[in-house]
Amino acid sequence: MVKVVKFGGSSLASAEQFAKVGQIIHADKSRKYVVPSAPGKRNSKDTKVTDMLYACYDLAEKEEEFRVQLMKIKDRYDSIINGLSLKLSLDEEFKKISENFKAKAGKDYAASRGEYLNGIIMANYLGYTFIDAAEVVFFDENGDFDPEKTDKVLSKRLEKCENAVIPGFYGAGEDGHIVTFSRGGSDITGAIVAKACHASMYENWTDVSGCLMADPRIIDNPQPIKVITYRELRELAYMGFNVLHEDAIFPVRKAGIPINIRNTNDPEAEGTLIVESTCQRPEFTITGVAGKKGFVAVNIDKDMMNAEVGFCRKALQAFEENGILIEHMPSGIDTMTVFVHQAEFEGKEQQVISAIRRLVNPDVIELEADLALVAVVGRGMKSIRGTAGRIFSALAHANINVKMIDQGSSELNIIIGVSNADFENAIQAIYNIFVETRL
Repeated sequence: MVKVVKFGGSSLASAEQFAKVGQIIHADKSRKYVVPSAPGKRNSKDTKVTDMLYACYDLAEKEEEFRVQLMKIKDRYDSIINGLSLKLSLDEEFKKISENFKAKAGKDYAASRGEYLNGIIMANYLGYTFIDAAEVVFFDENGDFDPEKTDKVLSKRLEKCENAVIPGFYGAGEDGHIVTFSRGGSDITGAIVAKACHASMYENWTDVSGCLMADPRIIDNPQPIKVITYRELRELAYMGFNVLHEDAIFPVRKAGIPINIRNTNDPEAEGTLIVESTCQRPEFTITGVAGKKGFVAVNIDKDMMNAEVGFCRKALQAFEENGILIEHMPSGIDTMTVFVHQAEFEGKEQQVISAIRRLVNPDVIELEADLALVAVVGRGMKSIRGTAGRIFSALAHANINVKMIDQGSSELNIIIGVSNADFENAIQAIYNIFVETRL
């Protein structure tokens, strides 16, 4: 058995946290490959090292003095090194970073140094081989991740290492310059490494004991999710469920590798297992409920719309021409509604309306802003009758007006549109009906 373990920033914020991580890794000999993030916050008033690096590089870009800020970052790492009693110096590394900052190496280079330096410390602490991600994770000329080249090179490299530390978050472009994934991209690196070494498990260690059925900022002590499928997680992640970077799912899903979300501060907790498929019945009808605020509904009405070939395609062209993403599109015989992000739409609304008029000549176009979308997700919904009825009964009981209903043919999720003002109450009502009352 081979496990890849990724540790988030809060898990590596201090020497004390490093020690916990070391104990976790050494407790299981199958944990052979480690992917560290940059040091996170040690407390609520602290600053993440990645943010410190961005701020430091901003000064360098403006050709202002940045040495004091860079030394503060070095102090963070030195405190970890000293706290672990390691015989390690990062003086030469910081000298090189200073030179590259002066040479305007780029923001991606600056941000990547957080993971790079933490990787050096982790490898030294564990006695593992250090592999610079820039040597094994590749991006193409457009800055897009190159999975084929990465998998080929990384697989060969890992075959020669029984144990290794590979920093998360970054790789290299075709000319060798540093390129990063989006924030939280260490999750992606962990998945890439897991695929390359054909791992039996990808453990993602963070500061929570797995996934929760709802946002704890809305629901007090929501129930944990023991097992969730990749499809369920994708649906929830799309609606703001952010325990794991959603792009981290694809490499391991393709390889059939399960993900285990674990808590560094509570290593005995089983966490959440993310799998391709399972015969295990969920404890509740729904797996989770999540959502987002800030949508606009564009209602397009035209008599005999259903008899006009290509009407929907032409209407959607108006959004495409203006670079606006479509979220959902419920429709009727003579009407179609397009949900879009309000922040993207507001500055282009008149151009879109004009384009719709030009392309499909509708009878009426109406806009409704300040809407929220709520996703109710669960593999268990398919086999249980009356799920939708219970959702709408709960919302009606809470005096919440439903603006939109959209359900895919897979019966894996139901999307409900409500006003922004009703968003939290809608989440609460749906959670209560399926979890608190267990109806």
